[in-house]
Amino acid sequence: MSTTAPADVERRSKLHDPIEAYRRMFEIRTFEDQIMDLFARGLVHGTTHTCQGQEALDVAIAASLRLDDAVACTYRGHGVALALGMTPDSVLGEIMGRQSGCVGGVGGSMHLSDPDVGLLPTMAIVGAGFPVAAGAALAFQTRQTDQIAVCVAGDGATNIGAFHEALNLAAVWKLPVLFIVDNNLYGEYSRMNLTTPVEDLAVRATSYGMPGESVDGMVLDTVTDAVRRHVQRVRAGNGPSLLVAHTYRFAGHSRADQASYRPEGELDQWRQRDPVKLQREALSGNADAATLDALEAEVVTEIAAVIERTMAAPEPPVASMFSNVWSPELQMAGGH
Repeated sequence: MSTTAPADVERRSKLHDPIEAYRRMFEIRTFEDQIMDLFARGLVHGTTHTCQGQEALDVAIAASLRLDDAVACTYRGHGVALALGMTPDSVLGEIMGRQSGCVGGVGGSMHLSDPDVGLLPTMAIVGAGFPVAAGAALAFQTRQTDQIAVCVAGDGATNIGAFHEALNLAAVWKLPVLFIVDNNLYGEYSRMNLTTPVEDLAVRATSYGMPGESVDGMVLDTVTDAVRRHVQRVRAGNGPSLLVAHTYRFAGHSRADQASYRPEGELDQWRQRDPVKLQREALSGNADAATLDALEAEVVTEIAAVIERTMAAPEPPVASMFSNVWSPELQMAGGH
């Protein structure tokens, strides 16, 4: 089910403009800040995982792909969804469980999806996206198209069996898939050095005979250049790649997590490399402060209007939980 507007395509194409790319990064940041507020007010049910600090990688991925490529993402997927072209209305509607959501309000924060922009259903299981992306890549290879699949996962997911199985299979069959690790230093509540025996996760690519690269994920131009290089390589039929982007999540693992496990001063240190701040500074030659201030004010107003519309949107009926479920019994009974 997709309820996104045709303007989604235009949203993706705008990312090639540095100012529009900044707008999308600021939109993601504003959106995620508002999600935290809505959750605190009890308006987001269940839990939710925000991505403040990881906006540059999200936009870099979207700017490097075509609409007919496939992306498998994690439960921390709001930023990727918005970057790929989903509208704030469709994303917020899903997070708040409204019929205006991208899957009608039945998926929630961790299960965003829109085939129109290539976003496969986001995964609530750590590491689950690796084999799913490999499967999408196998479909493209079988159909002999030049589409590619991308898997976006966190650093903790590289310790899951599915990571190793998917990379091994992708390498053996030379599948058109790019594995992107968003290394934000923490796998849920555990710092990477306490769970992982290697510091540079890109070296794990060597075990599977594919290129591996680590890149600064906080600088938009830097990470975009890296993603584009790997996308071009994979699309040319050279098999899979592994790209590790070094980022940092400014919020805790989920909204129930206050991140008290962080070393003192670590968050402040990483905030000095805030990707939104760095991108605004990089635009000094393209736009003056007044122009960027006006852009930010416009985004804040737009997100406020999205929240108002979403809160007024109807919730799905209880019966909708069965609308996308198939069973032989229902088919035989003439049901849906």
